Amino acid sequence: MTSQTKILLIGIDGLILQRAIDSGSASTLATLKLDAYFSEMTVDLPTVSGPSWTTLLTGQTQNVHKVIDNDYKNHNLAAAPDLLTQASILNQNLSTYAAAGWPPLIDPSDVGPVIRTRLEDQELGKHSIFVRDGETQGYETIDVEVAEDAVRAIKEIGPDLSFIYFCGADEAGHLHGTLEGPYFDAIKRIDGLVAQMHRAILERHRIHDEKWLIVITTDHGHRDEGGHGGDSPQERASFVIAHGIGTEHPSWPARIKPEELVGKLLSTL
Repeated sequence: MTSQTKILLIGIDGLILQRAIDSGSASTLATLKLDAYFSEMTVDLPTVSGPSWTTLLTGQTQNVHKVIDNDYKNHNLAAAPDLLTQASILNQNLSTYAAAGWPPLIDPSDVGPVIRTRLEDQELGKHSIFVRDGETQGYETIDVEVAEDAVRAIKEIGPDLSFIYFCGADEAGHLHGTLEGPYFDAIKRIDGLVAQMHRAILERHRIHDEKWLIVITTDHGHRDEGGHGGDSPQERASFVIAHGIGTEHPSWPARIKPEELVGKLLSTL
């Protein structure tokens, strides 16, 4: 082992957590939330994916990373290394992994990306990425592919620090709103994918006696009719679930800010 506690950070785009749990569509999330550190968070404006995920993944606010929309024009990501990169700088022996279907987060040929490609570390076997394009291929399919590769990585590699991203709930929210069946159908699918990763981690803990921390968050909520970007409490609502396996749940403050999550995770490694 190269870290004291391995961390799996799961990002579920556009998730209204309590609504998901109340609908009965998120049994895995509900179970993890009941036995975990939990904090509600309020994201900065505008409540869109680009600035919100960049803050969550770099620990810097928009004043530093300069991402104010989903186009990433005139960004300053050079001054805001992502969580995985920061961890690798602190401990060069760490293995890191990222999988996502939204190109700005991970695709080296797209804008950004927020998660640095780190080709040299990839060649050394210290870092790996799984890149897909849910914008053109649809997230219902791509989320499954992301989860399948993440489960493979957990089983075969057991990365010290991973980031996995799902966008099907956000996609359904935009198309159908957040009060109808399709939004909850998408949440149920993603909840099942989270369950697969949870089971893989439990198996690694059983076989290798590893300590793991599963952390789950979102970048923003949605209006009832679908869509986001505004200042309503529902659009600005985020959360952190942090569930320890083989280790105690974190004793972080009762409320944390989105830009504080990176520091909390780095202190856990």
